[in-house]
Amino acid sequence: MAIDHINGAVLTAEEERRQSLKRAAELRERITDYLAVKDSIPSGRELTARIAAHKAELLSLLGGTEENWADWRWQMRHRINSVELLAKLVPLDPQAVRDIERVSRQYRWAISPYYAAVVAAGGVGGPVWLQAVPSLAEITDSRGSFDPMAERLTNPAPGITRRYPDRLIINVTNQCAMYCRHCQRRRNIGEVDRHQSRRVLEAALNYIRANPEIRDVLITGGDALLLSNRTLDWLLGELHAIEHVEIKRLGTRTPVTLPQRITAELCAILEKYPPIYINTQFNHPLEVTPEAAAACARLVKAGVVLGNQAVLLKGVNNDPHVMKKLNHELLRIRVRPYYIFHAKAVRGTSHFITTVDEGLAIMDKLRGYTSGLAVPTYIINAPGGFGKTPVTPAYVLEHTPEKLILRTWENRVIPYPNG
Repeated sequence: MAIDHINGAVLTAEEERRQSLKRAAELRERITDYLAVKDSIPSGRELTARIAAHKAELLSLLGGTEENWADWRWQMRHRINSVELLAKLVPLDPQAVRDIERVSRQYRWAISPYYAAVVAAGGVGGPVWLQAVPSLAEITDSRGSFDPMAERLTNPAPGITRRYPDRLIINVTNQCAMYCRHCQRRRNIGEVDRHQSRRVLEAALNYIRANPEIRDVLITGGDALLLSNRTLDWLLGELHAIEHVEIKRLGTRTPVTLPQRITAELCAILEKYPPIYINTQFNHPLEVTPEAAAACARLVKAGVVLGNQAVLLKGVNNDPHVMKKLNHELLRIRVRPYYIFHAKAVRGTSHFITTVDEGLAIMDKLRGYTSGLAVPTYIINAPGGFGKTPVTPAYVLEHTPEKLILRTWENRVIPYPNG
């Protein structure tokens, strides 16, 4: 027998079973809205055949082979950056062509053939299209600034960004496999791909050596994994040799936009310098393809710990059901949802910015409604470079020295003793 904790009654086994079944039915009812729509939210895993058809079309257009497709350097040499080629892959009306050409004169763009196949499978105007293809909204935007994080003012040494007491960033390149339309560092893209010089990287390493409180170093850019294997091996080796550097992190979107980059040779380098953490950026379930899954599996096998830093983007993932399915798809491929970033006020990207209320509503529909592993932290980056600030729905309604009043994920209001 058990005690009914609501009214204190002693329950028989039959009553226990009846209440358990009633509670199970209530819990299932909580997610009927998600169950009704989840199959209509496309994932890359589910659209494999459609993506493969566009891949074949691209190989024909580019004169490539299957062997070429698997070569990340070929992918980089054949990035799509002309509207003429894009229009051969997907139907574009004359106005859309003119708009893309107009934006191109102000902001550079490029899409790896691999990601272009995913874009085409998702359709014109779809969630991956919005991330990859220039929009007229970019050049009509007068909101925000090109450096809302004030990185120029948190740059104590060449190549370094430092916003926290015990960790910092080394910015190693401006190159990416795809120039995301929501990029927070679009000011760095320029017209030419350029890695940091060895002189700059040495200066960054010397700064880290001279500051023993730095225990965590993030290598980013651009995309950290677009450095050559030789440079990555050298840089990770130098950091690994600094006694007070406890962990190395790499910021990369290559598992999403260029999974071919995750080669056996690269993984052998990463395996040499544990612990290594990689944070990537999947923003929609469409991006979780079998190729992306295989790339993540190779990284996991090399001992890399994987996390995801999604960006909350209007028209892409500002929907609780889309975000839940994304996080479920990520856990299937052993990528832990880590952060959801509120989009920053970067000039040229304000059409992606949602309300904070939308982000809080998403978090409210994750906590309790799915496993804790699928619940990242919602983050607003404080303007001016003052760091990541977690934002959560209100679960503590009242807090006194004697007690707390809690709101559960089901909106039950419950008193709880403070000690």
